[in-house]
Amino acid sequence: MNNNNKNGTEVATLASGCFWCSEAVFKRIKGVKTALPGYSGGTTKNPSYDEVCSGKTGHAEAVQIEFDPAVISFEKVLDIFFHTHNPTTLNRQGNDVGTQYRSAIFYHNQKQKETAEKLIAALEKEGLFTDPIVTEISPLKNFYVAEDYHKDYYENNRNAPYCNIVIDPKVNSLLLRYRNMIK
Repeated sequence: MNNNNKNGTEVATLASGCFWCSEAVFKRIKGVKTALPGYSGGTTKNPSYDEVCSGKTGHAEAVQIEFDPAVISFEKVLDIFFHTHNPTTLNRQGNDVGTQYRSAIFYHNQKQKETAEKLIAALEKEGLFTDPIVTEISPLKNFYVAEDYHKDYYENNRNAPYCNIVIDPKVNSLLLRYRNMIK
């Protein structure tokens, strides 16, 4: 599967729990053209949010990121991914529990797979996390864009309790750690 688009961009598909969080994080990064919330890794075709939330589709909430590799590398995209969620909890992010909230990298080509494996090995060796990383590394088989009301959720619902309690801390952490990479 070719990861390069006609315009020189690349695509990454990542699951790190709630896609509202992932979209809010990656939309703020220089070099990221788009960050679309959706569903990946399951067997149900064109699943709905309710179907994915049931845990019966096999899909994870994911974000598909189109980025300019001349501005940000896939490795840096993964670095941000690992620093903005907990990759050591199986099928869970905070109070969100189920396979739909798993940590996963759905690679588009062999190079992405190898980059993900090397980065996880380096993070494990570094001891960044006290528990082992359980992030799934699987080939991209599908990605279904989520319903329109999920797009720009954070921007459109800044006063919602979920945004204040869960997304704000992730965005604030991003702004501190990666301030030189913010748009």
